[in-house]
Amino acid sequence: MLPFPEGTQILDYFHCSEHVHETALCQYGATLQAAEWAESVLARLGLDMATSVIAGLKRMKPADKEAAKAVSSLITYLTNNKNRFGYRLHKGKGYPTGSGGIESSNKFICHTRIKRSGAWWLKENCNAMLRIRCAIYNGTFQRVLENYKQSKINKLK
Repeated sequence: MLPFPEGTQILDYFHCSEHVHETALCQYGATLQAAEWAESVLARLGLDMATSVIAGLKRMKPADKEAAKAVSSLITYLTNNKNRFGYRLHKGKGYPTGSGGIESSNKFICHTRIKRSGAWWLKENCNAMLRIRCAIYNGTFQRVLENYKQSKINKLK
């Protein structure tokens, strides 16, 4: 089960771009053709044409064994994440297509508290602390606290 079943999952565009450019480098070397191919693939992904891109990759004639491995890996990556594209739709809704904001928030909320000098944690306590910190930053702490109190009262009954 997903941690946020009603959330919208979006494949990080920049991570996807890295995979595409790695494949282009393996297939075409450090050439203009590699850059053009990669940009063409990314443009089609940006237009929500992942199925078309995957079909094209399956028809591709790899230059060598390394390129074949890279193409196969990219096919798997895109296939596994096919439901996480929709960049055009997401941009239209104002959603970010990169995970930088999430990664930064994670570093701020988690690492600042958990990775302090001299800090050590039991996994159970650490997860509880992170839930509290997230609730505080999300503005849901009072509701979470009330739910916790209610669950304790219900257990006593």
